[in-house]
Amino acid sequence: MMYRLSRAWLAVLFGICLIVSLAEAQTSAPVKGESHPVVFRTQTMGTWASLTLVTSDSASVANLAYEALLVLHHVDSLMSNWTEISEVARINRDAGLGETVVHPEVATVLTYALQVGQESRGAFDITIEPLVRLWGFLRGPPRVPQQEEIVATLELVGPDKIHFDAESGTITFTRDGIKVDLGGIAKGYGVDRVADLLRNDHATNTPDTFVALNALIDLSGNMVALGNAPGREGWAVGIRDPSGEHSYLARIHLYNEAVATSGNYEQFVSSEGQCFGHILDPRTGWPAQGLGSVTVVAAQAMVADAWATALFVLGPEAARQAAHDREDLAAVLVEPVNVDADEPENLVFWVEEQLRDRFEIKNELTDQAVVHYF
Repeated sequence: MMYRLSRAWLAVLFGICLIVSLAEAQTSAPVKGESHPVVFRTQTMGTWASLTLVTSDSASVANLAYEALLVLHHVDSLMSNWTEISEVARINRDAGLGETVVHPEVATVLTYALQVGQESRGAFDITIEPLVRLWGFLRGPPRVPQQEEIVATLELVGPDKIHFDAESGTITFTRDGIKVDLGGIAKGYGVDRVADLLRNDHATNTPDTFVALNALIDLSGNMVALGNAPGREGWAVGIRDPSGEHSYLARIHLYNEAVATSGNYEQFVSSEGQCFGHILDPRTGWPAQGLGSVTVVAAQAMVADAWATALFVLGPEAARQAAHDREDLAAVLVEPVNVDADEPENLVFWVEEQLRDRFEIKNELTDQAVVHYF
């Protein structure tokens, strides 16, 4: 016998909940009929996701919010490396044995991921999974491997190790032990799908309480900003401080755009006084060096997500050149805080010229930071 779960029960199953937004909590209760932000949250894809909808009637958008956040759980069920029952897990089991059919959504992500890998000269590589596992950043514990282990594992890494046919939707690995990891792009794809759902709903069903499509989707820093925040033009999103000393370093103003940030502040391992971040360079097998974080603004979250990782791996100079050469994105690069007392620049931003009018440093950091536009 099959059972159909209601949206309410699905929300309970996946832990989707309605909470009062910080902005609303710090002010008096919203006046009836006035638009205000309402935040829905769920835990998925190894982190927390939030959906902020600007509405004059919270109840009228609850079902839409639940449906939107369930999209992220669907993407997680396809692309997670943390479970043995996802579509990616099936591919990693079967593709080394022969040609394997790929789910259409996974095929879409694979197609773009391989394109980014080629255009970034190997800085973005979905075959990096064996290295991530070697370092303990996937089902840990994290550790610093020996160089001999890294060299051996690199034999399993590289786009030449897989054959993907987008037209037939099939993939084959050249040998056993090769695995793909979509962690550097799947969150962006999921956020894009939520944005698509909201746009489609708005186009076909616009009740009086939700005439304007004003929303912010946030999955661990992978965001899409739609319309306007209450009382503002667009949305202002913060760039996280890689050192953790400040809640954020600067803000970027967005309007109907996506943004993603990559940095080595979420997972790392320390050894002999040195800290190694979780973003690995697939070309060397070692953590990427030179940048504290990279923030990318683009039309799509999948583009921003993948290129934020790629630029981080490329390092300061190559990342600036790559970002400058691309018309489909704009970047903000943060170099690590300089603790050398002889160096006057404590915090260095490299901001792409097209973001000049939309970028602002946190007030208390203006004396510490130096901004270069490129």
